[in-house]
Amino acid sequence: MASSLLRSRVSSIVSRSKKPNRRTFSSNVDKESIISSQSIITDQAAEATAAAAESSAEAAASSDRKGWSLFKYGLIATLTGATGFAGYATYAYTLDEIEDKTKALRQSVNYKAGEDESSIEKYQGLLYSAAMTVPAKAVELYLDTRRAIEEQVKGFTEPTSDKLLPDLHPSEQHVFTLVLDLNETIIYSDWKRDRGWRTFKRPGVDDFLQHLSRLYEIVVYSDQLNMYVDPVVERLDTNHCIRYRLSRGATKYQDGKHYRDLSKLNRDPGKIIYVSAHAFENSLQPENCVPIKPFEIDEKGEGSVDTTLLDLIPFLEYVARASPSDIRKVLASYERKDIAQEFKERSKQTQRRMQEQRQQGFFRRM
Repeated sequence: MASSLLRSRVSSIVSRSKKPNRRTFSSNVDKESIISSQSIITDQAAEATAAAAESSAEAAASSDRKGWSLFKYGLIATLTGATGFAGYATYAYTLDEIEDKTKALRQSVNYKAGEDESSIEKYQGLLYSAAMTVPAKAVELYLDTRRAIEEQVKGFTEPTSDKLLPDLHPSEQHVFTLVLDLNETIIYSDWKRDRGWRTFKRPGVDDFLQHLSRLYEIVVYSDQLNMYVDPVVERLDTNHCIRYRLSRGATKYQDGKHYRDLSKLNRDPGKIIYVSAHAFENSLQPENCVPIKPFEIDEKGEGSVDTTLLDLIPFLEYVARASPSDIRKVLASYERKDIAQEFKERSKQTQRRMQEQRQQGFFRRM
């Protein structure tokens, strides 16, 4: 009996000692599972937060790129439009015309409120003035830039002075100015690699210059450089019949060509005669032109018999002595014909009429 009670107590003690271990084991397992589940949840939340932050950053960057692209393309479009408008305005209008057309826009910036204006009108005026500041400044910048460029270009395209010749002496106000072209008019000059330059005087040029220098103010006007014109004229005109020499710097460059601008000679336009083999092609004043046949020499240094300058002397002598009020009207009457030949025919007709009149008068007296 006693032994059975002892065994039951021992078994109960053993069972009690085993139960806490199971609880401890089970509690440890639960804690680890809880910790691991918490860590998993925390990592997932961090990953979600990072993904959300990354997506928001990408969205912000994308928005910034779109904004910069819009600004960039808008700026390019604005500059392109402004450049196109400036190019069209430069092509279609002169500087003075643009200044006149934009005068109101440029003055709108300097707004001054009147005493009789209401507060609303003053506010509107100030608002309009502020809005027009940028366009007005852009127009002023364009005008200043164009003015500077045109001044630079003018130095290459316009004659060096508005008065290419000095004032005529008061005692010579009645004297006509005879302007002569150089190449193919009073000389012929060409160049080849194997022989260099060669220059020939036109037949009769010495007598032509010497005779007409007593009646005219003679000027040579060429589109060649002065380093070429000066030595040629010095050798050609040993008697100093030519008063002045004008070279390329005195011409007007237009449409890729150098033109003689007779309006810059500081002489009465009605008393200027321009003689050239290419008169209507290289002068801006065709009403003052006397065209003549070009003078040329072949490769052998020979030319046809040429009396062009000598044939022109009678006409020029008549003009100097008759002194018409406006030579342009006289030249217009020849209708661009060969003036020397036409003047000769007219002189013969005048002589015949005078002879007929004398004969008629003689018969009346009889």
